Amino acid sequence: MKILMIHGPNLNLLGTREPNVYGMETLESINERCVHLANELGIELSIYQTNSESEILDLIQRAPGSFDGIVINPGAFTHYSYAIRDALAAVKLPTVEVHLSNIQAREEFRRESVIAPVVSGQISGFGGDSYLLGIHALVGLIKNA
Repeated sequence: MKILMIHGPNLNLLGTREPNVYGMETLESINERCVHLANELGIELSIYQTNSESEILDLIQRAPGSFDGIVINPGAFTHYSYAIRDALAAVKLPTVEVHLSNIQAREEFRRESVIAPVVSGQISGFGGDSYLLGIHALVGLIKNA
């Protein structure tokens, strides 16, 4: 089983960016924990971080045939990127949307996800553990498909 994990814009700043919202854990630490979990589960995990919407689109569009599913934190693109939404809908891969913070408890504009209607599920509010929960959820979806 092969999973694509995509971290969107500004997630490379974790650990220093608004630690009161996103915590002190770095993206490197989250990635290490995700790789460790993938090894335990016997799955292959490919991880990418980009601040570019077009790069996210390219990753999603290339995923079919190479990956069985996607875990994605679209960052701020969550709230307005119909391009990412449409790409996820087009590839028809099981996908779990994850967020470090509870987006429902944030500013009004952050409560809307244009991505949520086209993914299998959304996990938010558990810090770096949101990614681990997302991996577990995606593996279950793929195995039960």
